[in-house]
Amino acid sequence: MQSPDNDASPTDAIQALPMAASTVRLPKRQSVPEGHPLSQSEVSLPHRRSHPSAAPLFASTLTPPGSRSGSPMGRGSPARSTMSGSVFGGPAGRSLIDISSDSPGDPRNLLVKAYVPHVAIYTSKDTDDLAKEKGFKNGLWELLRPFGEQVQGKVTIRDSNGASRTWEDYSIRFVKFGENIDSPESARGAQANGQPGSSLKSRNTLEDVEAVVDRHLSYAEDSFLHTPRHGAFTRQGLDVEATSPYYSLYLRRLLSGIQVSPHETFAHPVACVIAISSRSPSPIEDLRKLYNDTSSGENKLPVWVDGDYLRYYVLVHDEERDDITRSLALFDQMKRHLGLHCHLLRLRSTQSAETDDDSIPLPRSDWMSAAEELVDIRHSEDQEDFEDPTRYIFESDATAIRTFVREMVTQSIVPTMERHVSLWNDQVASRRRGITGRFMSISRKWGGFGSSSRSSVVGSGSSSSYDPAGFYRPDASEAIMRKLADFAFMLRDYKLAHSTYDLLRSDFSDAKAWRHHAATNEMAAVSLLIMPQNLSSKSRAETIDQMLEAAFYSYQTRCSAPFGALRSLTLGIELLRLRGGSSVDDAVRWGIRLLDSKILGKIGDALMKERLAVCYSAKPGVGSGSWGHRKRKSAMWCILAGESWLLQQKYIQSQRCLNEAGQIWSDLPHENGISKFDVANDFVAGLQHQIDEKLEAEDVGDESASQEAEDVVVDEESEALDLRSRRASMMGRAGPQAANLETAPLHKVNSAEDEGADDSVQNDFG
Repeated sequence: MQSPDNDASPTDAIQALPMAASTVRLPKRQSVPEGHPLSQSEVSLPHRRSHPSAAPLFASTLTPPGSRSGSPMGRGSPARSTMSGSVFGGPAGRSLIDISSDSPGDPRNLLVKAYVPHVAIYTSKDTDDLAKEKGFKNGLWELLRPFGEQVQGKVTIRDSNGASRTWEDYSIRFVKFGENIDSPESARGAQANGQPGSSLKSRNTLEDVEAVVDRHLSYAEDSFLHTPRHGAFTRQGLDVEATSPYYSLYLRRLLSGIQVSPHETFAHPVACVIAISSRSPSPIEDLRKLYNDTSSGENKLPVWVDGDYLRYYVLVHDEERDDITRSLALFDQMKRHLGLHCHLLRLRSTQSAETDDDSIPLPRSDWMSAAEELVDIRHSEDQEDFEDPTRYIFESDATAIRTFVREMVTQSIVPTMERHVSLWNDQVASRRRGITGRFMSISRKWGGFGSSSRSSVVGSGSSSSYDPAGFYRPDASEAIMRKLADFAFMLRDYKLAHSTYDLLRSDFSDAKAWRHHAATNEMAAVSLLIMPQNLSSKSRAETIDQMLEAAFYSYQTRCSAPFGALRSLTLGIELLRLRGGSSVDDAVRWGIRLLDSKILGKIGDALMKERLAVCYSAKPGVGSGSWGHRKRKSAMWCILAGESWLLQQKYIQSQRCLNEAGQIWSDLPHENGISKFDVANDFVAGLQHQIDEKLEAEDVGDESASQEAEDVVVDEESEALDLRSRRASMMGRAGPQAANLETAPLHKVNSAEDEGADDSVQNDFG
């Protein structure tokens, strides 16, 4: 496992990458034609090279947070010692369960960070103008977003039993108010051109995720193939003890695709930040207008979103232009009329530069959507004058924003959510858990009596609670209980969350609200798996298997929602794998089910095969003979993953998979690998031969392109040539900075003596 001492913060990676990218020249490739679907164009066709200034766009995979000791350099980023500290301040948080990993890319950490309270941002025009002057073209939301991903200090949360627990890794998600809203599916499944509208959006989301990971892979392959001694990279294998940065990126972008939808409330705003600035000539009128817009104006959220969310009022004071005395007087007036949910945020209006003494780099958001990241990458490819996207802010601004986020979370958001959970649990859920509630549920299902024409907070609901348009109204008991379960999950009270999800499963099934039914089964399985309790094989078959099957079938078959189907099984696979023991076999079974469903694209198919290899490697066996281990099956899935990468022209990734299989076979007691199996041995030898040919062709192309570039420079000295469009070789120049490029997770396959020899990697499989 990686050592925490080698962890590097996201800001370390961003600072280190531009220096490395300045010495790496990438080949200029053809742009993707417009009008082609992503599944055909983005993943299969070559891409234009990215501008060197675009290196921070790929920071999460070239130098992921927490650089592993098994990386090519074997150490963290050199910028580590020069950084004064993270922009967020404080140490990195711990994971959910005590046995969790320190790696931010660990699937369990990603799951915890994905399902967090969403806070909408709604600002006046002058407030956005102030943020734009600071260099943030998307306004205050862009400035605040990274700070929500790590709340400074400890956050204490009370569960439904009144017990308190402190978390150091709590986070929230800042979103734009009124954006990323999904439309409900009607009960009759109104379709256009044979496919529901949301189904097309779901498939587009998956294609965007595939395209983003493909761009990261292409950037890394080109970078490594054009660095000195890049052959060393091809002698490394996968690291089955750490999560691949590309799989972490895939999972993060998949979980970033949660929309404001009727069937789950995770993306519904828990609070809304209503912000005005000290520049406003009529601040009170601005506050009134912004509030009315969020409550009853044109920008009001859909009817199936509960409008009773917290309003948090912020006065942004311009430290350099406005009078603090006037702002303090206005802030006191706000607190008198609006209550204690107010904050005075003092910021400098000038833009910070990298050369400023008190400037701090602001990391890119880890939780941007795949579509948003894809736009940035395309922008870097299409513009020759693309600038470094890293933004800087003053340290005083960072301190003020950290304080604001912490105060809002600990004093307003968490207490408000706790009160709602307590109220809903006492007035709605507890009635359903009793004998009377169960009887009323049965009577509504079979007899129709016990129903009511109206639903209230304490009402029992009615058989007509489900609107034919495809949603429950916010005051329906089913909608309240779903929100209760989601709130409990976001507050990490997984026991209450699971019990509430379990109650709702039958309700949604009886109402034939299939998307609600799928989402509830998905989260019931996730909340049960994430709780630190032992589950026998029989218990898993009776609970987890049924929940995952119901979620997958409803998403895929009844709702034509591949995004939900993929998300539910992926989360189930990872949580089952983390439990170890016989749960690993269940994880592999669901992984094979996912591969057979053909939901995954080419990138996802190869990554899932790698994960199945990791699953099998997690079974160490019993006793001195390691009875029951799955090493051979792990090697088989490595080979299948290598074949998938080869078909996508990801030669280094393919080589690493083959290397890992060779390492696994060499560690077996007999050390024969598959040399006694002629067909399998010929298959692996054929893959290795194709990889060797492609890598040699890349080297030859490098040398010829380099010679051509040198000739042009000598003959045309007076012409201003842009050599960035050519594939320039790195073999003839010293590259101490390029050596800083690293990828993870990797580890050496051969010993130092083996590396001195010029033997083919094919020998590892004999």
